This record gives sequence, structure tokens and C-alpha cells, in this order.
Amino acid sequence: MKSKVESSSFTGSWLGSRHIEILLASFSVLLVEISYTRIISFKFFYYYVYLIIGLALLGLGVGAVLVAISSRLRSLSTDLVLFWSFLFGAAATVAFYSVVAVVHFNTLSIWVYGSKGSNIGILLIVLISIVVMLSFVAPGVIIATLFGREPERISGLYFADLLGAGIASAVVVYLISLMGAPAVIMLAAAVMAAGGLMVSVRLGKPTKIIAAVVLAATILLASAPGLLPRLQLDNSKTGLTALINGKTPNVSLYSDWGPILRVDVNHFLGLPDKLALYHDGLQGAVMLKWDGKQSSLKNFDFGSQALSIPTTLNAGTPLGKVTIVGAAGGHETLVSLAYGSHQVNAVELNPVTAKLMRGKFAAFNGHLTTNKRVNYTTGDGRSFIARSKQNFNLIWYPAPDSYAATNGALSSAYVLSESYLFTSNAVVTNLEHLTQSGVFAQQFGEVDTEFYLRTLRMVTTDREALRQLGVTDPQRHIMVSASWNNFPSNVPQTTILTSRSPFTAAQVQNFIKACKRVPKTVVIYAKGVPAANPANPIATFMETPKAQVPNFYSSYPYNVTPTSDNSPFFYHFARFGKVLGNYAHSLSSDNRENAIGERILILLLLVSTLIASIFLLLPFFAIRKTWKKLPNKGRSLVFFSGVGLGFIFFEVTLIQLLNLFLGYPTYSLTVTLMTLLLSTGLGALLSQRVTHGRGAIPKLLGAISVLTIFNLFGLPAVTNALLDQHLALRIFITMAMLTPLGLCLGMFMPIGLKEIANESDFPREYVAWGWAVNGFASVVGSALAIILSMIFGFKMVLLFGFVCYVIATLAWQGLKKPKAE
Repeated sequence: MKSKVESSSFTGSWLGSRHIEILLASFSVLLVEISYTRIISFKFFYYYVYLIIGLALLGLGVGAVLVAISSRLRSLSTDLVLFWSFLFGAAATVAFYSVVAVVHFNTLSIWVYGSKGSNIGILLIVLISIVVMLSFVAPGVIIATLFGREPERISGLYFADLLGAGIASAVVVYLISLMGAPAVIMLAAAVMAAGGLMVSVRLGKPTKIIAAVVLAATILLASAPGLLPRLQLDNSKTGLTALINGKTPNVSLYSDWGPILRVDVNHFLGLPDKLALYHDGLQGAVMLKWDGKQSSLKNFDFGSQALSIPTTLNAGTPLGKVTIVGAAGGHETLVSLAYGSHQVNAVELNPVTAKLMRGKFAAFNGHLTTNKRVNYTTGDGRSFIARSKQNFNLIWYPAPDSYAATNGALSSAYVLSESYLFTSNAVVTNLEHLTQSGVFAQQFGEVDTEFYLRTLRMVTTDREALRQLGVTDPQRHIMVSASWNNFPSNVPQTTILTSRSPFTAAQVQNFIKACKRVPKTVVIYAKGVPAANPANPIATFMETPKAQVPNFYSSYPYNVTPTSDNSPFFYHFARFGKVLGNYAHSLSSDNRENAIGERILILLLLVSTLIASIFLLLPFFAIRKTWKKLPNKGRSLVFFSGVGLGFIFFEVTLIQLLNLFLGYPTYSLTVTLMTLLLSTGLGALLSQRVTHGRGAIPKLLGAISVLTIFNLFGLPAVTNALLDQHLALRIFITMAMLTPLGLCLGMFMPIGLKEIANESDFPREYVAWGWAVNGFASVVGSALAIILSMIFGFKMVLLFGFVCYVIATLAWQGLKKPKAE
């Protein structure tokens, strides 16, 4: 068989070769995808964002399948396909967002099987999944059409595709902070409408008018998002649901979207001197009204609150230097000032919270951020401490990842959220930055005081960190208390105090006095001090000899082993084996931390596999006669599946492994994703120079093997050594380390698509087949990568990614070269 597609150089005008169109489609896809992760986190809970990743890939794959099986699409000219796809994509984005906005229910009721709430919840989750998926179908049609009809330009088109996604990943976080997530989705619709208008220039006047009207409408919605339906919240988010869902005449005093959380502010229980800060629809912090005078701090009566316990261990001496990780509304900062701290480093990750503290509510909180004894910093607390040259008297975690102990305990929204604050590596760094008598304090809310899951896991992690520092008697270095006066919630708040030096007798006595001073507070553990309940699991663990610790972990009903940077899923308590064994049984919503996140992830994996099979692979049954004539289907399936899984595994793990180095989750997402997309795009562009694709793949695998070894062993060494460098330099280093890998990974798909297009009399259908298989693997891999990371750790998943490319290469080598006619 003679080759039907000759390799051509990437020459000529981008406008004439339709690279701009594919760039615009890809750019809009990334804007919509990332914006929906913020919207779904706000509407429901954090762990549902994994659904969005799979749905975006699924929608793109469905578009490719439609191109392969629709005779009507095949009969239309390329410009007509592009025009109507752009316009349908713009209109669908607006319409489907409106559906997502107004649908609301109690997601926690899903797990009470057989109930009305469960049945309705499942149906509405399916509805939301379908409409979100459909938002990505039109761009998928555009990309697949151009790939299938211009296979000789696949390298350049694939580069334009990834370039558009890379540009979007670089700007989307800024756009969300500037405009809000709903407006960014409308902006994406406007981009698609602009693409339609651009194509209409080649089609004539009627299409120009239609495209111009759609463009004007989407620009209006992007600039005035208040015209859109109001986002309705999950009914279980009781703190803000009534306010947001329009069931109360009250209005929010402040609302803003940020790269991490949406923040809403309202009066706390209607009190004029307290503000409640809602983070993604859940109460996250309280801001107290203060006049800025040191003398008035005594009016707050901090001594009767659990927040005072970490500050009173060295009573009789000024508190000294304090670093608070998760400063939020400044409550703990005021406590530190009240107890004599002369330097408070208040580190807040969320820039929206920092902005309202410095701006709109600055006078309300006594201009706390400009207080001469306060350094209010926006950034990652762990990186701040690691880069500091100082030692501190107190490093304080007031539940910084969930922003409030009670909020985190009630919502369990972070079950699948990786937290590099709560790892043994982080604890080691914190302990190394303490003074001789310094204390590392952590506070949590607990739902179930029978198992003390959060507190116990933090204690096991602290003990592991002490072991790494050479401490042989950890019992003298850790103390724990629990308080039941956490109004308005009755969720107990625990306090864990850890020191690199053994606690002195005076410190132990001060701890006991502080617990007695705070109403409804008991000692859970302190060496030599009778505990309120000596049989509690924390006391049991602390008194367990070192040799018996592994037995404690294996016999405990939940997973409370120490977390590390390689597997930082602090809130992953339910073992997957047990979750699967109990999956058919209803789950009470009273304990939301008990396996709900794991159940959802398994559900997402099963549903994504099923839906991807139905929408991506089953449609080829409609063209089964043509499909049967495609050569090497089995091996090409293995090849494109391996490339899809491998790329997702690399992408997910590298984003996580660079989180700490870049010091800010948003930077890790945008910088890593942008670099990988742009470099893989450049790799795709360079692949056009490859004249012998079959021989190039094994050579690329050799390069990837070297780069995998570097990422496993060299990358941690580099990032740890350069953690204290300026952010700009760290971003440059990140891009330099990732670019070679991206260049290699980016060559696999275009080389594979070009080769299979040359192998058949049906290049369009074969390209669609390869694209669908790759999409199927990517959809499944997005959920699978997280599950595997939670079980084996990120480094092992990175190795799994490499193994996928090895398998893909072996399949590639087995492809039979077409015979010349």
C-alpha cells in the first residue's frame, strides 16, 4: 500500500492553515475546564473537581468520535464544520453553565441508598456530568476535524492545540481572580464565538451576522456576569446556603473569587462586632472588630478560649516570635499580640482573604496587617518557614488548609486534598526552626472522638518527624488536649503541642493550667499526667513502644500512618480495600470524613470508564465495516492507551512534586501545566522533522527513561537545595527541568497519528480511533492517578507513567509496516 500522506514542513500562513482556529478552541477548553473546577468546589465540595478533568477529556473525545461516525459532518466543508462548531460551542457553554448554576441538592444524601435524596442526588449528578461534558464536544469536533482532514499538518496542528492550552493555563488563574469563574466561562464562550466570526469571513455575509450576534451576547455576559443565573449551593453547606440560594433577605457584605477559594463575608450570627468568612460556601474563619489598641485586647477574654493554649506554655515570659500558618481573618494574630509577641508572621495562602484584610475590612480589624508587630504575608506557610533564617518561639497551625477546625471537620471537603503542611518532612522543617523552648502547635476539629482521626494522624506524623531528628523518647515531646466549648459548633477542638526539646516540668504544668482555664477542656495526653480517658487512641499510641508501632497501624480500624511529601493525603483515613468491601452499604452523613471522598473517587473511576466506553469506543460500532478494515487496531490501541495513561500520570505527579518548590498551589498548577503543554507542543512541532517515525519512538523512550530517573532522584535534591531562592528563579528552574521531558512526550502522539493515517485507506477514521483511545485512557487515568497516588505515593505513579510509555513503545515496535502496492 502506498503512503497516502507525505510529511510536509510547517510552512505558510497560520491563518491559511487553520492553526489559529485550533488554538482558539484549545484555549477556550482550558478556560472552561479550570473555571469549572472552582465552580464545582464552591457549589459542592473539593473532591468533585476530579470529575471535571475526566468530563473535559470525555467531551473532547466525543467530538472526535462524532467526526468519525457522522456522515453529515464528513459531507460538510471544513469551514462549515468549524463555523457551526464554534457557534454551537459558544451557545452550549452559556446554556450548560446556566443548568449547572441552578441545580442544587444535598450531595451527602447520595450515600443513604434507597432514600429519595439518594435517588434525586444521583440523577442530578448525572445531569450535571452530562451538561458539563457537552460543553467540550464542539471544541473536540474542531480539533478532530482538522486532525483528520489535514493529517499531513498534524505536527503543526498539535503544536497549536497545546499552545492554546498552554497560554490558557498561564492566564486562567489571573482571569478567575480578576473576573470570577462564571465570567471566565463566558469569556471562553466569547473566544469560541470570535473563532466562528473569523471563519465566517470565508463563508459570507449571513454567517458573519450570526457570529457577530453570538459574540456580542457572550461579551456582554462576560462583562456583566450578574445577568447569569445565581450559583446555587449544595444544601449541606448550611452556613451560606440560605444566603446564596436566595432564601434570606440578607446580602453578603463581600464576595470574591480567588485562585484557591471563593470568599464570602457576612456578620457572624448577626453580631456587628464579628464577621464570618465563608470559604467555598463553608464558614472558614471569624474576623473580630478591634480598635487597634494593645490595651483593648484584654476585652476579648482569650484566656477562656482553646486558642490561648499554644501561647501559654512559657507563661511569665513574652511570647516572642510567632509564625501563624493560615492567618485568615487574624483571630490567632490578635491572640499572639495579647500574649506579648513582638513579631507575628501571619502567613495566609488565599490572596482574596489577604486582600479583604488589607482593604475593605482593614479598619474593622484595627489595620492589623499594618501593625508594626505584624508581618501579614500572602504565600505558602511551609515555604515561608523553610526560607526563613530565623527560629521561632511558636509555629502555629490553626487548621490552615481548611481555615478553621470546625469547618474542616464538618465538611470533610479535603479528604482527597493533598496537604504538604501535614507531612513528616514539613514537621521536621518546623521543629528545626524553633528556639530551644519553642513549640509547634496544631489545632483540629474532630467529628468522632472515639477514633480522633485527624489528631491521631498528626500525632503519628509528629512522632515520625521526631524519630527522623533522632529523638528516642517522643512521649516527652508531645502533649494533646481537647476542648468542647467551640461555639456555635459542638465539634471538639484538639490542640497538639510538639517540641524538639523535651517539655520541662514547668511547661507541663502550664499546659495543665491552660486546659483548666479553658471551659470544657481536658488533657488527652501528656507524659506522667492522668488523661481524662487513659484508653483514648492517642494516649495508647504514644505509650506504644517503637517496635510495636507497625502493629498499632495495621490493627487500627483506619489508616493513620504518618504522611510524607511522597504521599501527603493527610485526610485519607479509609483504606480502599475496606471501602470497596462496604461499597454496597449505605453510609451515614453524620461522619462525613468516613470514606465519602474515597467512595466518590471510586465512583468517578467506574463512571468515567463506563461513560468513556459508551461515548468514545462504542460509537465505532456504527462504522464497524470501516473499523474492521483498519490495520493493527489491537497494537494501536495499546500504543495510544499507553501514551494517554503515561502522560496523565506524569502530569499529575509532577504538579504535586513541584507544589512545595513553587510555594503556592496555584503556581504549581499553572507553571507546571503551562510548561508541559508548551514543551509538548514544541515537541509535536519538532516531530515533523522526524522522517522515520518507527525508529524515533524507541529513541524517545531512551530519553524519557533518563528524565524519569532525574525526576525520581535528582528533582527532589534540586528543589530542596533551591527552596530558599526567589520565586522568579524557582519558576525558571521549574520550566528548565520540565521542558526536556515535555519535548519528548509531545512527539509520541503526532508521530503515532501520522503513521496510522498512512497505514489505511481511511485516515480520518483511523486518526479519530487513535484520538478516542487516547482520550479514553486519559479520562480513566485522571481518576486512577489520584487513587494510585494515595495507595503507592507520587513517585511510584511517576514510575507507572514511565512503564506505560515502555508498553506503548513495545506495541509500537510490533506494528506491521504497510506493504507497498
